[in-house]
Amino acid sequence: MVKKEVADFFDAYTDGFNAIYGTRNNLFNRVINKLFRKSIRVRYKKTIEGCTPLEGKTVLDVGCGPGHYCITLAQKGAKVVTGIDFAPRMIELAKKNAASAGVENKCNFITGDFMETGFEKSFDYSIVMGFMDYVRKPETVVRKVLGITDLKAFFSFPKDTGFLAFQRKLRYKRKCDLFLYNRDQLEGLFSKLRNIEYDIEKIHRDYFVTVLVKKPNSNF
Repeated sequence: MVKKEVADFFDAYTDGFNAIYGTRNNLFNRVINKLFRKSIRVRYKKTIEGCTPLEGKTVLDVGCGPGHYCITLAQKGAKVVTGIDFAPRMIELAKKNAASAGVENKCNFITGDFMETGFEKSFDYSIVMGFMDYVRKPETVVRKVLGITDLKAFFSFPKDTGFLAFQRKLRYKRKCDLFLYNRDQLEGLFSKLRNIEYDIEKIHRDYFVTVLVKKPNSNF
């Protein structure tokens, strides 16, 4: 379960978060994106490229925000993309963005807490970007994600070292809980899971984890 202050924080941050993927190209945005948002753009690119083959596949985006992953994947051939986010304004914006892109018929957006939401069907691919930062019990979330994923899942985990980690801790201190990770923690988390192969890659201020599901998910 995600704390209410996290949902409130992202509800207020909706417009700013949407701009990260936008087309504004002024000097301020270029500098900020280069210094602080490189990971966001790299993990976006790697996730989209990793969802292959895509034609006719289904995708779940946990913590979908304004829907940019969902929209891109729908445009590239996904059959149905489901996005879930606990911030109502994010979901409202995601629906508007999907409609503007002409893919609203392929996108399904849910307002709710991922851990409290039941899913009737599994998904070919699952995306969990920028979500684990706010999760107190990561193994519970990872197991649920893998339990409803048939092919591959992609996760991002923020690194616990470096200047960017330090400034994030200060920036989030009075806003909401923030959880940072090191490689040993991630190795310990994923190595205990059965019937998967995983790869942990360091990208700027994050770890990008790709998980290949090898057998039916009932074994998790």
